Amino acid sequence: MAQRADGAATCRICAGAVEEFVDFGRQPVSDSFVTPERAGSEYYFRLAAGVCTACSMVQLTEEVPRTEMFHDDYPYRSSGSEVMRRHFTAVAESFLAGPLRKADPFVLEIGSNDGIMLRTVKDAGVRHLGVDPSIGAAKIAAEQGIRVSTEFFEEDTARRIAKDEGPADVVFSANTFSHIAYIDSIFRGIDALLAEDGVFVFEDRYLGDIVRRTLFDQIYDEHYYIFGVTSVRNMARHFGFELVDAEHLDVHGGSMRYTVMRPGRRPASERVAAALAEERTLGLEDPAVYRRFAATARTACADLRALLERLKAEGRTVAGYGATAKSSTVLNYAGIGPDLLPAVHDSTDAKQGRLTPGTHIPVRSPEEFRSAYPDYAVLFAWNHAAEIFAKEQGFRDAGGRWILYVPGVHIR
Repeated sequence: MAQRADGAATCRICAGAVEEFVDFGRQPVSDSFVTPERAGSEYYFRLAAGVCTACSMVQLTEEVPRTEMFHDDYPYRSSGSEVMRRHFTAVAESFLAGPLRKADPFVLEIGSNDGIMLRTVKDAGVRHLGVDPSIGAAKIAAEQGIRVSTEFFEEDTARRIAKDEGPADVVFSANTFSHIAYIDSIFRGIDALLAEDGVFVFEDRYLGDIVRRTLFDQIYDEHYYIFGVTSVRNMARHFGFELVDAEHLDVHGGSMRYTVMRPGRRPASERVAAALAEERTLGLEDPAVYRRFAATARTACADLRALLERLKAEGRTVAGYGATAKSSTVLNYAGIGPDLLPAVHDSTDAKQGRLTPGTHIPVRSPEEFRSAYPDYAVLFAWNHAAEIFAKEQGFRDAGGRWILYVPGVHIR
């Protein structure tokens, strides 16, 4: 991030001054699950976030190179959750019933991962293209007959696609748009690609929920921006677009689905005005709100470590559940390693047998979790709590207790 003459960091959207409010210290790339022989080879950076005093955009103050985050071995797979499979099927069906209900429609997805959304579009016979640089995930999508381009989406990419495919009726992105620091290039690309009456729809973790519930582990390298309705409206206008809808979603602990169009194409829904009013009530333009958020986050991390130290001293067994990207923030900031947490269990095959970023805790399968239940399990995948609790009812039946740390440390 650039610096102003007075030393303040500048916003990547509007060049306003950014006031830093939290610093999680030296952190590894959150999805760098390394093999044991490569332990210590992770890329590190300073994980700190601030809020723009001009446009209200919350953003990291240091950018991690995109090739360090999204690469051949990028392990996340969207289809790993039944909840998310149902969610993205519904997204695709809403497009098919709405903006794609025309002659020869075309939809492009930025960050299509393993094709979880485009699968339904493909099955309906609609022209589509996923753009995702993570070759492993893209290969899974391609094996299902989904068209994927393994590159980063930016202005040049969009112009070439527009030339080859024609205008897009829908450009969609889920939990990806916030990852891209160079958002000016993205908007120029969308301007070149989107049909005159097309919609740009993106979903991302919602700032209001993150602040209200102190979901501090949503701050990590991939989430360069944390979007709120106010900041998205300002961002869209800055790049010549208008925010016309903002729909709150329950996924990932609270997300927002934003719909952006060219000016004058559709009046903004009442949901936009309602969300803007609620954000004013929450004080999302007040730096003091973020400073209190940071203080609560620090307390939660200290309390989690203290609890694990006490359980170890009492001879209790503890494991982690869900080797999530966001767990990297908690584990590294709290200094929790294999001495306090001998294993983290995760259903993603690509993570099993590897080590958590920075803290080097072994990642093991859920089957190993079930073969010898610990006394306690720290739930890092708390956004899938209901699904996991149902799947792991045997753990509760055996007397196991879940440890959660947002909005504060508590045991269930």
